Amino acid sequence: MRDNGRVTSATRQPEPQAATTRPRLIATDLDGTLLRDDKSVSPRTVAALAAAEEAGVEVFFVTGRPARWMDVVSDHVHGHGLAICGNGAAVVDLHGGPGAHRFVKVRELPRKNALDAVRLLREAAPGTVYAVEQTFGFNQEPAYPKLHMEVPDSLAPAEDLLAPDSHTAGEPVLKILAHHPELDPDAFLTLARLAVGDRANVTRSSPSALLEISGPDVSKASTLALCCAERGISHEEVVAFGDMPNDVEMLTWAGRSYAMGNAHPDVIAAASGRTVANNDDGVAVVIERLLNERP
Repeated sequence: MRDNGRVTSATRQPEPQAATTRPRLIATDLDGTLLRDDKSVSPRTVAALAAAEEAGVEVFFVTGRPARWMDVVSDHVHGHGLAICGNGAAVVDLHGGPGAHRFVKVRELPRKNALDAVRLLREAAPGTVYAVEQTFGFNQEPAYPKLHMEVPDSLAPAEDLLAPDSHTAGEPVLKILAHHPELDPDAFLTLARLAVGDRANVTRSSPSALLEISGPDVSKASTLALCCAERGISHEEVVAFGDMPNDVEMLTWAGRSYAMGNAHPDVIAAASGRTVANNDDGVAVVIERLLNERP
């Protein structure tokens, strides 16, 4: 199902009474948050996730990763088995396991918007190179660096990959990736947001100058808000965790939110609380405390 509707509630600020509201859903980022730096899920974190589900608290993995990279947590899904991937561009059922994921919801980046973003960012930051992430395909420009440890399906200029008559045209675009070899990551993000404007949502989760460009109003927060609305869960009943700028909107929206000890300064400013670093099981530390608070 494709859904590009606006979700205005995704920018709502946490309310003062949220800290006393019983959580019904935990939303956690993966890299730099739930996962340790070696991309493992610690035994303590596995136990905390299972305890939350056993207590009736749903757990959603909310990540910038594409569906094909979700094997790191496929063994730890419970109940609904859903994850929000691509910074909100897709809701994916992980029950099928690696290579057999089912897309439940797709919030695509319109090709015209993507082409506009590519053009505007090329003008604003010469030297920018691109890759195109689709529901099942991954294509890139020849100069795009090998950042993802995978072989692209094809090599071509972004303008050709995004053209209406391209060989990729039958598959939704989830996001485009923009890399610059020289710019400071935060400066590149600021520049891109000014250049692209409201044609797309621009964020980043990498320590390098790598931007992730999604459809207008598509973010972790807006898709999480849709999933919560479908379940009758209010933002006050959500606890969220993150570490990078692509988590800021989600942390702002959730009733309770925690920046990791290793988080970007913007994330620390956005969250209502802070926990220890990902390598010290910061998500598990908070979940254990939350479960002990439950009557």
